[in-house]
Amino acid sequence: MQGLKARLAGDSALLAPGIYDALSAALAEEAGFEAAYLSGASIAYTLLGRPDIGLVSMTEVADVMARIRERVALPVIIDADTGFGNALNTERTVRVFERAGASVIQLEDQSFPKRCGHLKDKSLISAQEMAGKIKAAVDTRDRALIMARTDAIAVEGFEAAVERAERYLEAGADILFIEAPESRAQMDAICARFAGRAPLLANMVEGGKTPLASTAELSAIGYRIVIFPGGLVRALSFATRDYFASLKQHGTTEPFRNRMFDFQGLNAMLGTDAMLARGKQYEAG
Repeated sequence: MQGLKARLAGDSALLAPGIYDALSAALAEEAGFEAAYLSGASIAYTLLGRPDIGLVSMTEVADVMARIRERVALPVIIDADTGFGNALNTERTVRVFERAGASVIQLEDQSFPKRCGHLKDKSLISAQEMAGKIKAAVDTRDRALIMARTDAIAVEGFEAAVERAERYLEAGADILFIEAPESRAQMDAICARFAGRAPLLANMVEGGKTPLASTAELSAIGYRIVIFPGGLVRALSFATRDYFASLKQHGTTEPFRNRMFDFQGLNAMLGTDAMLARGKQYEAG
């Protein structure tokens, strides 16, 4: 992870789009992104067709991560929720996610079952318990970076969130993620206190609690990772509704053809010809 650590120590923020499977990861890599964010929310949306309220299991996330790593070399930040239990569960989660190919493992201080950081009525574990989870993760990891996320702004207030972040940094977190700041002033205060001490992550959620800003703007105030975790699923869901409405109305995909891959185009993106050619090399004996 030395390359990623060096990148995060640079002067500009790393933009990591949200992904949820091997296809979305391949498209992110093709687009030239330097890293991607495997969103637990997006896995819940696409795998279960359900909201982000703690329904996805550790093994389900690990299975997705393993399929992504088989397909792309892109560094992946993985959403490990609460570690899926206590410090011992967190140890196992770190081992499993590293084995699946995660580059950064994100842990949060919500109680279980967790919920999306921009939903209401969250609850937290104690800062002491969370610090213990972070220590367990750091002691267990072989190469992955450990990111500590606090959801305390909505539950205990801004100052408490900042103090929790201090505790998590002391516990050994490599990256800090103070979730759902409610104003630019709060974002500026976070960066004033922590930028230069640890890379900071900004979470951009369309319609969420945090004011949307560009990667360039966030980089200028001190953030070093910017994620748009659910943007792809929101865009695809919007497009899929249009696609189904058009198909039902017209009984054909013809009116939608300029907004979709054809058979040849999709196979070109997937690298079908190259894979088949590689297979023929082994048929020759």
